[in-house]
Amino acid sequence: MKRYEELAEEVAAMISTQLLLPGDKLPSVRQQHARRGVSPSTVFQAYYLLEARGMIVSRPRSGYYVAPQRAALAPEPDSSHPLDASTTVDVSDLVFEVLGAVGARDIVPFGSAFPSPHLFPMEKLARAVSASMRRLDPWSTVTDLSLGNAELRRQIALRYQQDGVPVSSDDIVITNGALEALNLCLQAVTRPGDTVLIESPSFYACLQALQRLELKAVEIATSPRDGVDLAALEELLQRHQPKACWLMTNFQNPLGSLMSPEKKRALVELLARHGVPLIEDDVYGELYFGKQRPGLTKSHDGAGLVMHCSSFSKTLAPGFRLGWAMAGRYTRQVERLKLTTSLSAPIPLQMALADYLAQGGYDRHLRQLRLTLAAQQNTMLQAIAVHFPPGTRVTRPQGGYFVWVEMPAGIDALALHRSALAAGISIAPGPIFSATRAFRHCIRLNYGHPWSAQLEAAIAALGRLAAQQLAP
Repeated sequence: MKRYEELAEEVAAMISTQLLLPGDKLPSVRQQHARRGVSPSTVFQAYYLLEARGMIVSRPRSGYYVAPQRAALAPEPDSSHPLDASTTVDVSDLVFEVLGAVGARDIVPFGSAFPSPHLFPMEKLARAVSASMRRLDPWSTVTDLSLGNAELRRQIALRYQQDGVPVSSDDIVITNGALEALNLCLQAVTRPGDTVLIESPSFYACLQALQRLELKAVEIATSPRDGVDLAALEELLQRHQPKACWLMTNFQNPLGSLMSPEKKRALVELLARHGVPLIEDDVYGELYFGKQRPGLTKSHDGAGLVMHCSSFSKTLAPGFRLGWAMAGRYTRQVERLKLTTSLSAPIPLQMALADYLAQGGYDRHLRQLRLTLAAQQNTMLQAIAVHFPPGTRVTRPQGGYFVWVEMPAGIDALALHRSALAAGISIAPGPIFSATRAFRHCIRLNYGHPWSAQLEAAIAALGRLAAQQLAP
């Protein structure tokens, strides 16, 4: 173990054997530094790790304390059971209605699709932008228009190499965020009227893309723990003969499910037997809470059918809107579609991110971001256990920043959304994640914002509003 892990285990053992009791104050960072001869950063890392496990809590301007006695967490939801039917998608109006107020600063952002902007290294990124503009080669504004900035593509390719996926920078197309990458991949392999297999529930932007391109959706039974049911998927492949499959195998939005390496391999092999391309949305793969990044489906792709899409929007720079597609055998089609739609992502921003990645700051940032998100998830799960009605079920993702909350069947999530919004709280109601507007008693909550008394009060208010719907 690393030194900070050893220190964390020592403190954890003292808590588990009740040498340290709930509410006890831990030695300060300075005291641990003096007593143990370790650096302050080592102590911080140890305390961050314990906080992520829910064993200690930080109090502003006071220090770290052993966490209060934990409430029993709500059980997890079961797998979904969607109808085995092809559906014409019509959800955009509902999505726009629900998400219209999410970005307001005075609204508690449980319904937001992004983590807090305060978790990102904005000053360092600003310096990188400034430096890249001073070094900008005027010709790069023309030569980088096609695939994207060569150095940024090289840096992304290096990260794939580190994850065991040998790729060339020429296999990568830079896009305006992952959403454009996903849409371009979808366009490359479908035509209006075609059928696409999706998860149940599914990210609402996926549903909107299907609606815009006049495609039909078939929803697959999906577990909140390990993703789509492969037996159900195989049956749907045979019955509906889809042109594509759009999935999130790492920390799926909204469930947070994570496919095992064995299941990813089986998924790729199954789709390859049927010749169906996989459009993979992997924007949360870097936000894992374990010791290493989950394996990529692309590592099993011998046929070039996996179209892997990701971005920096959820991990580093939301406002930069820089993503990419590694589309396998469809790379040239995606490149041409990119040229004929938006031409290019902003060249100076691509250069800035390339410089930032080359300097090694990204992985340091990610380590801290993961610890922060894990701690915030623990706190939200505890708050839900305390404040939500009996019968509530909640997912426990191993990464990302969403939990999926399944409430008693008598609760109307859309009505809860409206009453919560009137109280200054945004949520994402279940029906926006389904082509058939199912999951009417479910909501998605974002724990990607630093916990505060305001957020604790908002969870308590949501619990009260939900309980009011159940009152006789």
